[in-house]
Amino acid sequence: MSTYIIKGARILGGEPADILVRDGVIAEVGAGLDEAGAQVVDAGGLVALPGLVDLHTHLREPGREDAETVESGTKAAAMGGYTAVHAMANTDPVADTAGVVEQVWRLGREAGYCDVQPVGAVTRGIAGEKLAELGAMADSAARVRVFSDDGHCVSDAVIMRRALEYVKAFDGVVAQHAQEPRLTEGAQMNEGEMSAALGLRGWPAVAEEAIIARDVLLAQHVGSRLHVCHVSTAGSVEIIRWAKSKGCPVTAEVTPHHLLLNDGKAGTYDPIFKVNPPLRTADDVTALRHALADGTIDCVATDHAPHPVEAKETEWAVAAMGMIGLETALPVVQEAMVETGLLDWAGVADRMSHRPAEIGRLSGQGRPLEAGSPANITLYDPSPRRAVDPSAMTSKSRNTPFAGLELPGRVVATFLRGEPTVLEGKLQ
Repeated sequence: MSTYIIKGARILGGEPADILVRDGVIAEVGAGLDEAGAQVVDAGGLVALPGLVDLHTHLREPGREDAETVESGTKAAAMGGYTAVHAMANTDPVADTAGVVEQVWRLGREAGYCDVQPVGAVTRGIAGEKLAELGAMADSAARVRVFSDDGHCVSDAVIMRRALEYVKAFDGVVAQHAQEPRLTEGAQMNEGEMSAALGLRGWPAVAEEAIIARDVLLAQHVGSRLHVCHVSTAGSVEIIRWAKSKGCPVTAEVTPHHLLLNDGKAGTYDPIFKVNPPLRTADDVTALRHALADGTIDCVATDHAPHPVEAKETEWAVAAMGMIGLETALPVVQEAMVETGLLDWAGVADRMSHRPAEIGRLSGQGRPLEAGSPANITLYDPSPRRAVDPSAMTSKSRNTPFAGLELPGRVVATFLRGEPTVLEGKLQ
């Protein structure tokens, strides 16, 4: 393996230091480091972060390779500073057996751009009726520890309880897509003044909040880990805050788009802004930012949801829900959280690397940038501002809601266990 000296990086935004990387591990951190034969990376002015970890990525393979593949998605992840992603289960076939999760895991290893940790379905075919092969997936080569029917809510309370009881045996976590289906039939966007003005059927906040309230009580009763996907409302924040105050084993994530955009974007009728859960109000955005800052929401997860052009360039009512986000996540978090003073770079590292790795039980990811840690490193330049250009993205899909928006920062380099997947802003 190669040896690198990263010169002058500001670790977590602190004072400049050198990082010596040898045999896939950080060998030393200090000033004026030197080693014969080492390749030097000039990181002057760059912020060094532990490699980012995404708990919520749709890689689409198997079944929807027209939108994304494991290889194209992990290339996009590396370009965004990620060294690990959790691949969601709503593929075709669904990742509800050991065979499918092992296929996704092996595809990730073959691509080599970041670690791919499959998420197993909670129920067979994500149909919400019978538990999937949770134990077999946990015991497989993929060692699945996160289970989710994302895209669908586990709405049956008995099934949800059984899933929580089952995963407790191997320290798994059920990641719930909180959406009461009866309250969201035909819903198109957030229920409120904007939906009334646009004549689109509303998606009430209570549809999310009711499921979260039920599930935190179930998790507390069972004594098992619950993770809440893509929290989007101020009411959800308050329920999670209450649950944590009672010692409930619950964690939660927020997406970059819910930290920056609100339901006013739907006023254009542009389906690029159609997403599940929907963009909410400006007050919800403020609540989510503060909840991420104070730790009520544990982490940022992209919910990277690629779609082919024809699925988005159509009328709003029939357009697919979802947005891509791997390549813009760090700039959006800088804009929403760092530029506003709500998080410093150490906080960003905690919410985008350490905590998601801990929730997903990825022992080799999210580690501090210190001697002995795996050399999973992101070098980020926070200073430039530029407009987001979808045509320049690495993902196979182009459905970004940030097209044309000026955002700060860019990922300059990403190292996965000491080997660069990105250098000077280019894939290796």
